[in-house]
Amino acid sequence: MLTGEIRNKIDKIWTDMWAGGITNPLTVIEQLTYLMFIRSLDEKELENESMEAVSGEAMPKIFPQNEAGQAMRWSKFKTKDAREIYEIVGTKVFPFIKNMNGKNSSSFSRFMQDAMFLIPTPQVLQKIITGLDELYEHDIKDLDMQGDVYEYMLGKLSTAGQNGQFRTPKQIRDMMVRLLAPGPDDKICDPACGTAGFLVSSAEYIREKYETEMTPQQWRHYGGDMFTGFDTDRTMLRISAMNLMLHSITTPRIEYLDSVSKQNIISSAYDIVLANPPFTGTVDAESIHDNLKAVCSTKKTELLFVALFLRMLRKGGRCSCIVPDGVLFGTTKAHKALRMELVENHQLRAVISMPSGVFKPYAGVSTAVLVFTKTGAGGTDKVWFYDMKADGYSLDDKRAAIETNDIPDIIARFHNLEGEVDHKPTEQSFLVDKSAIAANDYDLSINRYKEIVYEKVEYDPPVVIMTRLDELSIDIASKMEELRGLIGE
Repeated sequence: MLTGEIRNKIDKIWTDMWAGGITNPLTVIEQLTYLMFIRSLDEKELENESMEAVSGEAMPKIFPQNEAGQAMRWSKFKTKDAREIYEIVGTKVFPFIKNMNGKNSSSFSRFMQDAMFLIPTPQVLQKIITGLDELYEHDIKDLDMQGDVYEYMLGKLSTAGQNGQFRTPKQIRDMMVRLLAPGPDDKICDPACGTAGFLVSSAEYIREKYETEMTPQQWRHYGGDMFTGFDTDRTMLRISAMNLMLHSITTPRIEYLDSVSKQNIISSAYDIVLANPPFTGTVDAESIHDNLKAVCSTKKTELLFVALFLRMLRKGGRCSCIVPDGVLFGTTKAHKALRMELVENHQLRAVISMPSGVFKPYAGVSTAVLVFTKTGAGGTDKVWFYDMKADGYSLDDKRAAIETNDIPDIIARFHNLEGEVDHKPTEQSFLVDKSAIAANDYDLSINRYKEIVYEKVEYDPPVVIMTRLDELSIDIASKMEELRGLIGE
């Protein structure tokens, strides 16, 4: 957990960059990511040198062994004059890390070719380096805390992308992961990964549950091909790769790919899909993969992505994804076809309706979490509905922490659906028969099935109310006379 002091130090770095003219939060994150990577390379080199000294065996070197190469190391340049640091980082270190693809084992280095060094002045760069170094030297005790620091930085991304993508709050991601409960042998994918939040939440869950019992083979799987993420924004891919690297996942499959296009031919490959796909985008009809159009003929990304999740999952694979409410009740052929596909041909397990403030300050859109299993042979008997009222944070733009939180209840109830059988549609959660859903055009909005109990309010007869008003008028008049008497005195 991050203390208030650590948060204040991160905020100070952020303020220094803001004051220096870098006002786009995404640019701030990106530039900090580069500097954190540069520092991590030197840390790795120091580890290799220590191993070499102890074992006597030559270890691979990251930096050239000449004077110029060694001058590019964080530990060598961090105490120099501001102008000298700026010269070294801008003209030597940055070109070096941009061209090291293949020379470093992390996936992050693969996305550096089009990176740009945008820190405007030597003074700003020196302040950032000093601030980061103080964090690392005095506050960041281990890799987990590095991940927490990065997560806190990512929390400052308060603007949605042009295609309707925005960062999913950590508590919602963690809830969705716990609903699926991935294991150490699973292959996990987010085809619209953004900052890789779902993959990171999955990694944290697996370590929390299985760390003490995982085999060496499972650890190798964890560090590499367990996690896959695709995105069409190279900045996001760099941030994803860094986020995973800070959570001990050095070689995940993080790639540039338009997931719903004909480029993506992946099928039946994953055990778990977790995603919050773009909501407002449409794509060129010619580029959409034909087998997605076969499920629902549309250009709407929120429908195409759900069809994609079904294709990418292996039989028995599980998905937890966020969809806008329109997916649940839309009346177009494509909307109905997709819902029918989930209910009739696979096992739709849950629809969790979330309050509209969950994605503030990005947007006030109403959303739901769908949980389903790919079967290819049906299996939906009853669908569990839950009406989430709170997620532990206020539903305004501030999103301040509050006590009311339905998430623990959602997780507990989902994993004990036998206990939901007798729940009435008037309660916060309940089961709905597949036949009732089919009879309602496969409408999945909770309001279609939830029953509201209205309390009967008994009012006094009009004559009694009028008499009471007369009495109040007389009382007011007497008080006014009394007040006039006091003023006259």
